[in-house]
Amino acid sequence: MSQPVPGFVPSTAPPGRPEGQRKLLARCWKFLAQRWEWSALTILAVAPLVVPALGGALGGQVTTLFIYCILALGLNVMVGYTGLVHLGIAAFFGIGAYVMAILTVPMFPFQIGFLAAAVISVLVTAGVGLALGAPTLRLRGDYLAIVTLGFGEVAKVTLRNLEQITGGMKGLNPVPPPGAGVTVGGINLGQAFAIDPRWFYYLTLLLLAGVVVAMRRLEDSRLGRAWMAVREDELAASAMGISATRVKLSAFAMSSAVAGLAGCLYAASLSTTADPNAYDFNRSIMVLCAVILGGLGSIPGTLLGVALLVGFDTVLAPWADSWIQQMNINPTGSSLLSFSGWRLAIFGLALVLVMRYRPEGLVPSRRIAAELHSAEGQA
Repeated sequence: MSQPVPGFVPSTAPPGRPEGQRKLLARCWKFLAQRWEWSALTILAVAPLVVPALGGALGGQVTTLFIYCILALGLNVMVGYTGLVHLGIAAFFGIGAYVMAILTVPMFPFQIGFLAAAVISVLVTAGVGLALGAPTLRLRGDYLAIVTLGFGEVAKVTLRNLEQITGGMKGLNPVPPPGAGVTVGGINLGQAFAIDPRWFYYLTLLLLAGVVVAMRRLEDSRLGRAWMAVREDELAASAMGISATRVKLSAFAMSSAVAGLAGCLYAASLSTTADPNAYDFNRSIMVLCAVILGGLGSIPGTLLGVALLVGFDTVLAPWADSWIQQMNINPTGSSLLSFSGWRLAIFGLALVLVMRYRPEGLVPSRRIAAELHSAEGQA
């Protein structure tokens, strides 16, 4: 029987695979694990070329999903980065949609282009966010949550009552598509956006990628670190020379601006603002639940949370209801046998399970995950 050679350690590498190749694969895997949202965005960019259904109703549903991802990233600035409870993000979503409509619909004399209207809408919502944040800087926790909740309800009622400007419960329509009246290379962009959902699919995906890049840069910037310092300990941050007032106001403005951008895209994709009830408290809570489910302060976690909750609501639930109807499982139309009838119960159960077994979220931020596990260890 042969004896092992002293000092010899057998290799665990698969036979035939060089050491350099293993290191390259390990680095690629590490990059994908840390920046997996870019892999997802790449797959989504290629998907319309290989999935014909994205040229129809499914493409519109996925476009709505992208818009909600942008909205959730805006809320993540307030709740995840700065630690401020915000229950009125849907109000800024609606303000962005209505400002876009007012600047573009035929019933008003402005009728400016999509790009200019989007820029103005983002600036207006950022200004409204500053106006809301300035008098609430001393409020924290539940008190700030109540103020933002009240603002959301006030905004919804205001949009409903200003019928001569907002159209009341009918909303404003038709909101022209991007590129209306513009021809490039013999292609009428407005007509292309109106006929083929893939144009809007790629526009929203491009803007979503831009927002992700901006959030990544902000995370590592001086402002991003100041947001997180205020979240951890406002008094200690102030003692270190950070102006908590400016930091909070910048969070309000940034969150509102991103929500306004999402509202612009929402109105343009639907060709209408919808009625003001579309921007109610339930929508704010749904987006907040998506951020919490994915992981506070985590960009990939936020995207995953929206994909699970909003994707379930806008893509999976309609498909399941259609399948149940085709199989004649629910001939009487009972809500107990419809898939969407259990939507809110499934939302609540998912949040309870996540809070119980993974309080940091499905894809948590490294900082927040470390804080929670450190607190558990001290307890």
